[in-house]
Amino acid sequence: MNPSRIQRALISVSDKVGLVPFARGLHRLGAEIISTGGTAKLLKGQGIPVKEISAFTGFPEILDGRVKTLHPKVHGGILARRQDAKHRAQARKLGLKMIDLVVVNLYPFEQVARGRNAALAELIEQIDIGGVALIRSAAKNFESVGIVSRPGQYVAVLEELAKNRGALSEETRRRLAVEAFAETAYYDSVIHQALTHRIGTKSAWPQKMVLGASVRQVLRYGENPHQAGAWYGWSAAVCGAAGLGQATQLHGKELSFNNLLDLDAALQLVSAFRKPCAAVIKHMNPCGVACASSLKQAFLNAFASDPLSAFGGIVGFNRVVDPAAAKAVVASGFLECLIAPGYEAGALKLLKAKKNLRIIQVPASGFRPAQRSLQIKQIGGGLLVQQPDEAVAPPARWRLATTARPSWVCTVMICMPAVWPPTLWTLMPGTISLSPSTKTTRPS
Repeated sequence: MNPSRIQRALISVSDKVGLVPFARGLHRLGAEIISTGGTAKLLKGQGIPVKEISAFTGFPEILDGRVKTLHPKVHGGILARRQDAKHRAQARKLGLKMIDLVVVNLYPFEQVARGRNAALAELIEQIDIGGVALIRSAAKNFESVGIVSRPGQYVAVLEELAKNRGALSEETRRRLAVEAFAETAYYDSVIHQALTHRIGTKSAWPQKMVLGASVRQVLRYGENPHQAGAWYGWSAAVCGAAGLGQATQLHGKELSFNNLLDLDAALQLVSAFRKPCAAVIKHMNPCGVACASSLKQAFLNAFASDPLSAFGGIVGFNRVVDPAAAKAVVASGFLECLIAPGYEAGALKLLKAKKNLRIIQVPASGFRPAQRSLQIKQIGGGLLVQQPDEAVAPPARWRLATTARPSWVCTVMICMPAVWPPTLWTLMPGTISLSPSTKTTRPS
């Protein structure tokens, strides 16, 4: 008999999307289904025969469901090596029944933790124990057992089972096992990071660096066309509503690797200013940055700093874009992307007239400085980690380090000729105002 043929499946899921047709397909292929609590109730209600876990183990679910699958008959049936004569003999002696397929997804810890007001006790109850144990047991014994750890796998698994008369290939079982370990590793990383913020010591340099991210988008290519690329995002349960991870694209073509780098630079820059601000970014460097009484004027000032380099650049605003600012953007020529906390209806209509303009919206709460607790860079064999550079030096503390007076007024990643109109020199991060260097060697 083919040892990979599914004769018995254990199903215990939190996310029940797509489960009913998958379970019905297993039943039609002759698999006995064992299930727990709400999953069993759902399947029975759909007319799918199910044996409840307490009937299978001979032991009731206890402690409000905290313990239900943590039983030797469950894990023995999963972990027993079918090719091992000693295992088979011990299973017969103990009355263990083999479980050939485990279908489990975990408690929604991440979704609950995403709510900033979730009580610690509520979070603790969303830490899955039995589900993680089931996934790891099945993944460890991939030689004989299949593990389905997310709903997105249902269709492909069921199609293969139907094609192979109820069996999964060794290649598929190996692949599912690797994906399952990724599921539990990510799940634990989110728990670790979320609880560190709630109850941990918040050590600046933890002994174990836990990085958990999930794919947000597979990109057309990386920094160059010959490089593959993808965009991964940190869990919102950890980083909150800040940054590009919470972005929504409202218009335009798919974002590229370089678009995302420039959009992040624009977002980080304009979020540092309290007054209406605009920044024009090209290859992660500002062509111009300006604050003014209106977004339109801020954009015009920033764009005029270096209109030649601004061609094909990225524009960031720290306010909801109004029609006046949108008209100025449209009239400026070719731009790749626009990012802002929102767009008035009239402004969005004007901007969408530019077919190739990618329009990105990030919630206003995402326009906050210092959202990243640590900055990480990869080197061969490891990571370099540092605290973000949040130092602010007011102009009164600036010192001219040369004897020659500058012919340019430079500040905060922006340089402008001293012969340009004073309206282009104003950069106001709340309290700082810069003037041309004509009477002193230090901005006033």
